[in-house]
Amino acid sequence: MGDEVERREFTRADRSRYRAKVRTGLDVLALMLTESRFEADQPMAGLEIELNLVDQDQQPAMRNAEALEAIADPQFQTELGRFNIEINVPPRQLAGRGLSSFEDSVRAALNHAQKRASDAGVGLAMVGILPTLAPEHATRDNLSENPRYSLLEEEIFAARGEDMEIDIHGAERLRMVSDTIMPEAACTSTQVHLQVSPDDFAGYWNAAQAIAGVQIAVGANSPYLFGHRLLAESRIPLFEQSTDTRSDELKAQGVRPRVWFGERWITSIFDLFEENTRYFPALLPICTDEDPVAVLDSGGVPKLEELRLHNGTVYRWNRPVYDIAGGVPHLRVENRVLPAGPTVLDTMANAAFFAGLVRALADADRPLWSAMSFQAARENFVAGYRHGIDAEVYWPGVGRVTVVELVLRKLLPLAEQGLRQWRVNGEEADRLLQVIERRCVRAANGATWQTAEVSGLEAAGRDRGAALRAMLARYLELMHSNEPVHTWEALRT
Repeated sequence: MGDEVERREFTRADRSRYRAKVRTGLDVLALMLTESRFEADQPMAGLEIELNLVDQDQQPAMRNAEALEAIADPQFQTELGRFNIEINVPPRQLAGRGLSSFEDSVRAALNHAQKRASDAGVGLAMVGILPTLAPEHATRDNLSENPRYSLLEEEIFAARGEDMEIDIHGAERLRMVSDTIMPEAACTSTQVHLQVSPDDFAGYWNAAQAIAGVQIAVGANSPYLFGHRLLAESRIPLFEQSTDTRSDELKAQGVRPRVWFGERWITSIFDLFEENTRYFPALLPICTDEDPVAVLDSGGVPKLEELRLHNGTVYRWNRPVYDIAGGVPHLRVENRVLPAGPTVLDTMANAAFFAGLVRALADADRPLWSAMSFQAARENFVAGYRHGIDAEVYWPGVGRVTVVELVLRKLLPLAEQGLRQWRVNGEEADRLLQVIERRCVRAANGATWQTAEVSGLEAAGRDRGAALRAMLARYLELMHSNEPVHTWEALRT
């Protein structure tokens, strides 16, 4: 959830200064967009995967500091909970065999990390929500040591003024109250970053929003939370509710949530940063000494750290990113929809489907979003996380259609076209998109496998807790095989 910060208390003066600097940063960003100061000739892609730590009994292992020390690889970093870590894969181009390069890099890093972590008695689990996680694990004592997390928790609860209420109604219902943001640590995701030019950003972001429901439906992998079977991708409403700074009264007034799908198509990346400034008060009002106007006037590249920090506390499912690499600024779309897992191959297939599809849609002569309301995209998103591979969505020119039919008939050819536009090797594109195709043909993904396996174990006489532990043990074996999830066979009784 971001870089480390120092432990401190914030004053009213801090908040006023921070607001002023965020607005100055917004003005400077507008100038930079006008002057086309961004790297766009050789766009790069990036990948982040959040992981869970488990012990030999498949229970959460609250040992991320020890695990990171044992792994000793700067690609791996801390995350919100003591049972979480994250791998940040160095960026590279997608052209040629870039996707295979990502896959090889992730597999090598995870194999190394698994070996080092296992020597310390810890295993790695790549799954949207750790099925054996229980409410007693999601306590303030299990926050990671990074002061940013405790600061963030204090500010969220100060803004909210009361405990968090989590209420998710799916196949079963979960209702609970929490005095900590730790339930959010249950949400482990895959984040795909695509670098784009300022002129192209709006098209890519709009395309990412338009396909979010389909992405989550095809890739769902989080059906269990705190022992309850809920939705195909329970991670989505859990994240929305566990970091909600709004009381019921503020919700009734229409105040926007910080975990936000959005409310409109955009024409520029500026629209999103401007919305951040207009709608969301500061959570971490930390100021630097940089004068971004002076830096820009002198020919330098401003870091805009206040603007970036503020953006990092608005949890859009497709987030705008301003960053600097090699002294040159660039822009990225950060896609945050996908859960972690089930395998590295599944992860790369999800990433290829996303990258190809948004490229084809963004480059189309007639924008898809000119024929599709934003509300329809939002409704597709809800259908996707609720029903997964069985979801039905709306698509322009087609109407109401099942996700599997839409993907097989319309979207896979578009994704293949987009990967060609990225100049991805044809064999590589075919190999990864075939994983998505077979999932749809079999109507199978991580969520369907988990629920079928648990149902079989329960039918054989296991109680829910024992069934979840046994399912997770088998899941981890199959995860390490790197055989795609559509080939996994669930227990039959």
